[in-house]
Amino acid sequence: MTSGRSRRVPLAWRHRRHGRRSTWQEAKPAVVADALRAALGRPTGNWYVVCGSREVREGVPFGVPLGGHEVVVWRGPGGALRAGPGICPHLGAPLRESPVRCGRIVCHWHGLVLDGGPFAGWEPYPVHDDGVLVWVRLDALGGERPLPRPPVPARPPAGTVLDAVTRTAGVCEPEDVVANRLDPWHGAWFHPYAFTDLTVEQAGPEEFVVRVSFRVAGRLVVPVRAVFTAPGPRTVVMRIAEGEGAGSVVETHATPLGGDAQGRPRTAVVEAVLACSGRRGFAVARRAAPALRPLVRRAADRLWRDDLAYAERRWALRSTGRFPG
Repeated sequence: MTSGRSRRVPLAWRHRRHGRRSTWQEAKPAVVADALRAALGRPTGNWYVVCGSREVREGVPFGVPLGGHEVVVWRGPGGALRAGPGICPHLGAPLRESPVRCGRIVCHWHGLVLDGGPFAGWEPYPVHDDGVLVWVRLDALGGERPLPRPPVPARPPAGTVLDAVTRTAGVCEPEDVVANRLDPWHGAWFHPYAFTDLTVEQAGPEEFVVRVSFRVAGRLVVPVRAVFTAPGPRTVVMRIAEGEGAGSVVETHATPLGGDAQGRPRTAVVEAVLACSGRRGFAVARRAAPALRPLVRRAADRLWRDDLAYAERRWALRSTGRFPG
């Protein structure tokens, strides 16, 4: 892999061109299917990403459906995470609506107090805060050999990044989200407002290597070389290998939520952007992170509005036996 310091071109002026180069002959369904099959066979240890770390605030529980299970997460004494079933063991109240006092969740129906330890049949779930994302281990859902820690992808050093997390959901399964990300050829066609000059240099079950330019404004672009990998059946990682922001990472995690009112599967997409840069001014950007995070999330939300439509369409065709191939 080429070092991010070599051939670094921070910005470029894209010459005006007419039309886009067709990519449908390169985007072979078998290549995407092979990469997806390899991803689906990799272990997870039954760990699921549920939200960003900042979403779990002290004093306020965070509730989420996870594969049809109600899960609640909150911060105990000192900010340590606690997690368990979101159903009160007394009479079934939704714990996501209950307050947290002194690090303990207090059921708002009858005042039953849970400190995160076993109580009356209520058993805690293993939970992990990696500093950016919150993971919960649900062995009854995953059915794999449990791992003591989640498979957190390699990241830039914590003190060097500007991170932002976005979370959205759609009617599909996790594999539809992963398949979308393992099709880099659609980027310049489906997201022309964000990407241009896209070329896939390498495509295989282990990784995709892509040359692409991110649009900044008008014809001003940032050319980079990016590597896509799928370290697990619900995770795709894009890493900038060369160009501006070399070392930056975008993690896309797909978490099954369970069925909707019509029995259709719903999946949450939790995406973490971990941006880094060797530029001197980047330290200023990191200090301005609270103001910049909404902008990063807004850009990610726009991309995922499109990509969820892609994933939902894929699931709709698969579920009716009409998906090509």
